[in-house]
Amino acid sequence: MCKIKIKFILNGKDVEVFADPSKRLLDLLRDECECKSVKEGCSEGECGACTVIRNGEAVTSCCVLAGQVQGDDIMTTEGLSNNGVLDDLQNAFIESGAVQCGFCTPGMLMSAKALLMKNPTPSTDDIRRAISGNLCRCTGYTKIIDAVDMYVKGQKGGK
Repeated sequence: MCKIKIKFILNGKDVEVFADPSKRLLDLLRDECECKSVKEGCSEGECGACTVIRNGEAVTSCCVLAGQVQGDDIMTTEGLSNNGVLDDLQNAFIESGAVQCGFCTPGMLMSAKALLMKNPTPSTDDIRRAISGNLCRCTGYTKIIDAVDMYVKGQKGGK
């Protein structure tokens, strides 16, 4: 196994790791970078549990190789909070009861965050489309959509 130096930005900080370039980004983040919010579900990009934001786009990290992220900007759920204070989007998920068992929550948060980075005032249909690649077996999606909508309305109200 040949390791290479991989340099990228993770949650706003420069990171440099030596890793097998064929290692999945999911494993690199969990094993080398201690980002335990990135969950492994299906291992084939179908469930969204491992969703992260890569250069502004929501991607399933199980389908991205570590060697492909050279110079990229990666955000995980750990990057949403600031000094232990939860992001308003995370709080909206809690207040709406959208967390349930919590397994899908990090991926849902990252899909929603990627949407909000591009469109700060999404419609309900926009939200549905953005999270359509994420599976949840607890909430039926309504509470998740409500959480994103609550966040959007809170931002408009100067929250």
